[in-house]
Amino acid sequence: MAYDDLRSLLRTLEREGDLKRIKAEVDPYLEVGEIVDRVNKAGGPALLFENVKGSDLPLAMNVFGTDRRLLKALGLKSYSDISDKIGGLLRPELPQGFVGVREAFGKLGTMTHVPPKKVKPGSAPVQETVLTGDDVDLERLPALFTWPDDGGSFFNLGLTHTKDPETGIRNLGLYRLQRHDRRTIGMHWQIHKDSRNHYQVAARRDERLPVAIAFGCPPAVTYASTAPLPGDIDEYLFAGFLQGKRVEMVDCKTVPLQVPAHAEVVLEGWLEPGEMLPEGPFGDHTGFYTPQEPFPALKIDCVTMRKRPLLQSIVVGRPPTEDGPLGRATERFFLPLLKIIVPDIVDYHLPEAGGFHNCAIVSIDKKYPKHAQKVMHAIWGAHMMSLTKLIVVVDSDCDVHDLHEVAWRALGNTDYGRDLTVVEGPVDHLDHASYQQFWGGKAGIDATKKLPEEGYTRDGGWPDMVLSDPETAAKVDRRWKEYGL
Repeated sequence: MAYDDLRSLLRTLEREGDLKRIKAEVDPYLEVGEIVDRVNKAGGPALLFENVKGSDLPLAMNVFGTDRRLLKALGLKSYSDISDKIGGLLRPELPQGFVGVREAFGKLGTMTHVPPKKVKPGSAPVQETVLTGDDVDLERLPALFTWPDDGGSFFNLGLTHTKDPETGIRNLGLYRLQRHDRRTIGMHWQIHKDSRNHYQVAARRDERLPVAIAFGCPPAVTYASTAPLPGDIDEYLFAGFLQGKRVEMVDCKTVPLQVPAHAEVVLEGWLEPGEMLPEGPFGDHTGFYTPQEPFPALKIDCVTMRKRPLLQSIVVGRPPTEDGPLGRATERFFLPLLKIIVPDIVDYHLPEAGGFHNCAIVSIDKKYPKHAQKVMHAIWGAHMMSLTKLIVVVDSDCDVHDLHEVAWRALGNTDYGRDLTVVEGPVDHLDHASYQQFWGGKAGIDATKKLPEEGYTRDGGWPDMVLSDPETAAKVDRRWKEYGL
C-alpha cells in the first residue's frame, strides 16, 4: 500500500539510503533551487533541508524525483499496476467517450475502501497547532525564489482545495502559489482549470470563495492533485483507489472545506471577488519564464499544522525535473481511459522534453485510409489532451517510448506535402510559443505505412522494412558467446 503520510515515506527513504539530510544553513533565495536542480538531474536522492534561512520548518525536496521513489510512495512495483487495475474496471460494454470514463470511475464509489473518511477534528495531526489573526506569518514558511528572473518567492507543492459554489463539487488541484506578503498568496489559476471556474462562478454570484491549501500530504493525494480527471470526478476518490484505502479527511477550522488529516501544514482563507495582484514571472516546467499577469490574491486567516511540521516543495524548470516521474505516472495510469475515448490507440507516449502536454506519440493498428488523421482529431477533442500541439502517429510495430525509433519513422517515413496536418486550437495557458495567448497552431504527422487508397501509387507499393533474417538472427543468438564479443 501507499504511505499514509509524507514523514513515514521519508523515514523509509532514509533507511534505504535514498534521502540525504542537509544540516548546513541554505538560502531559499536561489541556493536551494540550484542544489535541488543539480541533484535531480544527476538522479540523486531525496533531500531534507533542516536549516532553511529565515524559516522554522525543515524543507523536503526531490521526494518524487525518480521513478523508483514515486512508485515506492504509491506502493507500486510499476506504473502498470494501476493501469491494469483501471483497465479491470472497464467492462467491454461501457460506452465510449467521456460517459465511459465517468461510468468507470463511478464504479470506484461502490468500493468501501475508496471514498474519503471523515475524522474528528481533535484526532487530526494537521490541527495540532492552530494559528489565527496576527499569528499568521507566511514568511516563516520556506517559499522558494528558484530562478534569477522569478517575480518573487513561491510555494510549488501546495494542494489547493475549492468547491463549485453552485454544485458543491470539490476540486483538488496543484498550482504554483506566490507569497506576496505575510498574509497573502497569489493563486495561479489558469484558464482551463477547475478552480478558476469555481472562482468565476463565485464572482458572478458576488460571493467570496473558500480556499484551503495543504502541504506535505499523503503521496497518493499529492499525485491525485496532478491527475487530469474530469471536473466531476473526486480526486480523493481516485487517491483512495491509488493507495488502496480511504483517505482520512478533517473539517477545516475557518472555511467549509475538508483537507487531509495527515497533511503537515494547511492554509485557510476566503477569496474576495475581484481581489487581484500581479503574479510572476516564474521559471516554469516548460523551461521558460511565464510572464507576469494579474491573478486572484488570497488572504490567509488561519494556519493549522503538526507540532513539528515540515514542508514539501519541488523545483521546476528545464527538463528533466521532478515533474518527470509525475508525468510518466499520468501517462501510464490514464492509457486505459484514453482508450475508452479513442479506442484506436494501441499505446502512447508523452515525452518529458515536450512538457508532456505539448507532444503525443501515438501508435495505431491502421485499418483504413486516413486512419491516422482520424485519431489526431479525436485526441484534439479529448478533455485536456485537446491542448496537445504535436501528434505523431506511427504503426503498432513502433515502440512509442523509443524516441530514436519514432524519429526514424517521423523524419524519414513521411511526405510532408500529404502527411502533415496543420490546424488551430486551444493551447496551454503556459505556452510561450503561440503568437497569441490560449490558442495557436497544432500539427499532426502521419508516420504510418501509406495505403494505395491514400494516393500512394509508387510501383511495388510501400517498401518492406529492412530486417534481419530470422534464422540467422537466432543462430547468432545461440553462438554469441563463441564470438568473444
